[in-house]
Amino acid sequence: MVDLKGQYNKIKDQIDTAVIQTIESTGFINGPIVKEFSKSLEEYLGVKHVIPCANGTDALQIALMALSLKPGDEVICPSFTYVATAEVISLLGLTPVMSDVDPDTFNITAEIIKPLITSKTKAIVPVHLYGQSCDMEGIMNLADEFGLYVIEDNAQAIGAKYTFSDGIEKNTGTIGHIGTTSFFPSKNLGCYGDGGAMFTNDVEIAKNLKMIANHGQEVKYYHKVTGCNSRLDSIQAAILNIKLNHLDSYSSSRNKMAKYYDESFSEISELSIPKRQHNSTHVFHQYTLKILPELRNSLIDFLKENNIPVMIYYPVPLYKQEAFSNYVTSDFTITNVEELCNTVFSLPIHTEIENSSQEFITQKIKEFFNK
Repeated sequence: MVDLKGQYNKIKDQIDTAVIQTIESTGFINGPIVKEFSKSLEEYLGVKHVIPCANGTDALQIALMALSLKPGDEVICPSFTYVATAEVISLLGLTPVMSDVDPDTFNITAEIIKPLITSKTKAIVPVHLYGQSCDMEGIMNLADEFGLYVIEDNAQAIGAKYTFSDGIEKNTGTIGHIGTTSFFPSKNLGCYGDGGAMFTNDVEIAKNLKMIANHGQEVKYYHKVTGCNSRLDSIQAAILNIKLNHLDSYSSSRNKMAKYYDESFSEISELSIPKRQHNSTHVFHQYTLKILPELRNSLIDFLKENNIPVMIYYPVPLYKQEAFSNYVTSDFTITNVEELCNTVFSLPIHTEIENSSQEFITQKIKEFFNK
């Protein structure tokens, strides 16, 4: 689905030099390069504080911990997303409230989540799924109205930009009270192992995030709260510091691939190409189409027979996962999410267009529909 080897080969000299310099420095944990990367990412995103951590799931968990929520507090999140979004809510003794999503953008909206707000609701976790922003202006207005925190799950959309109705443009992940991301290797900005980060413009929240990620201590051996141990190691920071310089070009390449797919599939009535939000750019972490449910399995089988990678993100709603069965009744269902789980599929999209075999992929899909 991605070409990490091709991507590495293009910047091999830069990466190798950075890694060797980091090893030679022996500053493996919280070395100077971690601070340098944090500063670089702050400047790129236009945010005051970037706090690196061990992975994207830790970023979500620490973000929730930093807000002093209490067991039983409700946190609204989409039910069409990766498990980590709801997993950390449940892990902390909070209650995940599963939301429907817009069937075209795959994201939550203020209109969809407003009826879910109760006296127990304390936070909203919008996920910028597949690479474009949620309805952040509406969500932030809703949060202001009801006094709620907003934690953006930006693991799939780093580099995307959202434009408010007054023309102000902000990077996704910098709009809510806290933004989080993952640097898993396949992400748009990925390292060569695990990694993650949290973003905020609030100095007190930043202080809490740093403290919790470091065993709950501000001063060594003096622990104010129960925290955790979540660090981005220096080698990964060195790699990310190089790759950050290429992030915009990576996004541009993904958009070129998406445009090619769009044009190739525009005349196939059984397929729905990804919808673009008018006020958000798209960085295409995934290129996700919708297909008639009765055709999906046969198309996927056909693609696999032709050695074409294809994935379903995501085949099962979160509320149907056994791990969350105690939060919903057995007959609980959400219309749009149910439909999406039965109709979506994603094609390869990555930064190395020359290695993408896009022409072959599109030809085979056309062949399938012309049979």
